[in-house]
Amino acid sequence: MNHQPTPQTTAPWQRAATGANLLGADGSIKPTIFEELTALALEHGAINLGQGFPDTDGPEELKRIAERSIRSAFGDGGLNQYAPGLGLPALRDSIVDHQRRFYGRDLDAGRNVLVTTGATEGIAASILALVSPGDRVVTLSPFYDSYAAMIGLAGGEHATVGMRWPDFAPADEEIDAAITAGTRLVIVNTPHNPTGTALSRGTLERIVSRAAEVGALILSDEVYEHLVFDGPHLPVAAIEGAAERTLTLGSAGKTFSLTGWKVGWVTGPAELITAVRSVKQFLSYSSGGPFQAAVAQGLAYDDAYFRGQADRLRAGRDVLVAALRSAGLTVSDPAAGYFAIADVSSLGFEDASALAYRLPEELGIAAIPVSAFVQPHEARHYSSLLRFAFCKREDVLQEAAERLKRLPELMV
Repeated sequence: MNHQPTPQTTAPWQRAATGANLLGADGSIKPTIFEELTALALEHGAINLGQGFPDTDGPEELKRIAERSIRSAFGDGGLNQYAPGLGLPALRDSIVDHQRRFYGRDLDAGRNVLVTTGATEGIAASILALVSPGDRVVTLSPFYDSYAAMIGLAGGEHATVGMRWPDFAPADEEIDAAITAGTRLVIVNTPHNPTGTALSRGTLERIVSRAAEVGALILSDEVYEHLVFDGPHLPVAAIEGAAERTLTLGSAGKTFSLTGWKVGWVTGPAELITAVRSVKQFLSYSSGGPFQAAVAQGLAYDDAYFRGQADRLRAGRDVLVAALRSAGLTVSDPAAGYFAIADVSSLGFEDASALAYRLPEELGIAAIPVSAFVQPHEARHYSSLLRFAFCKREDVLQEAAERLKRLPELMV
C-alpha cells in the first residue's frame, strides 16, 4: 500500500504535544495531569493511587543478579558497556523460550525479537517506523497517553474505537467503522490500561479480521500479560491471521514490578522488527545490560511466580474495589492489570476531573480522571469516571479504604 505524505505545518514536538493534549492555546507546553496530581499528592501527603507503579520492589534474586552483573568483569567492560542493539542474546533467547512456553509461538531470537528501553520505547519506535504523515492509526479509547503523542509526532491521523462504561467492551460496529480503507496501523492494548479489561476472543478476532481486510498492521501492547486474574492471557498474535501482521510489546517492569529498570521488548515478523530496529537504534540504541541479564533469568521462573504476581494484585484489587463501593461509588470489575474505574456520579459528582484536584487535600488520596486518557471530543463520555491504582501494599490500600469512608462528606 502506497502512502503519500501530507504537508506538515507544525514542528514534530508540537504534533506530539497536540496529540497528548499538552499544547496550550499560546503554543506553550502544559504539564500533564499526572504531573499536577502527583505534585498535589506530595504536597498534601496523599496516598498516590493515580500513578500506576508498585510500591514494592520485584524479586531480590533479580536485583542480586543485576548487581553481580555490574560488578563482574566480562572482558573489556562487559555488561556495563553498550549492549547489542537487538538486546543481550541471553535475554532474546529467554524471550523466545517464554513465548513458546506460554503461547506456543516459535520465534527466532535473531530475527523476531528486539529488546527496548521499556515498552514505551517499543511503542515510539514502532509507530515512528510504520506510520507516515497522513496515515490513519486506530486505537481503543480510553488509551495509554503515549499512543496519541507518538501518533502526533509521526504525523498520523488518530481514530478511536470507544470502550463504554461499565463493561468497556468495544462494539463490533465501532470496530468496523474505525478500521477503514487507508488504515495503516491498529494499536491494541490487552489487558487494557486504564480500564483493566481483558479483551475477549471475539473482539480480537473482529479487530484482526478488519485489519486484514484493509491491509493494516497491528501493534499489540500486552505489558500486563501475566497480571490476568482469572484464566490465561490471550495474545493477539495467537488469533488466526494475526501473526504475520502483528508486533507484540512486553515489559519486565510490569511482569516483575521493576518499572525503573526500563526493559521491554518487541516481537513479530522479521521485516517489521527490522523496521522498528532501524528507528530504535537512533533513539537509545541499547540500554541496561545488567538489567537485561537479570530479566533473562526472571523469564525462566516457574509458573508459580507468575501466578503469585497476579494473585497478589487480585487481593489488592479486592480491597480497593470493596472500599470504593462501600464509599458509595459504582465500580468496574477489572479482569487484569493495576487499575479500577469508579463512577463518581453515583455520589452526585458529575465532574471527575474537578474532584480529582480536590481529593489530595480534602481526602488524602490521589486518582486520575479517565477523561485524561481520551481525545477532547470524547471526554463527555467519561466525565464522571476516575481511575484508581491498586498495585500498592495491603497496608497502604487499607489506609486508603479508611480515608475513602469520608468521600460522601465532600458532597456537603
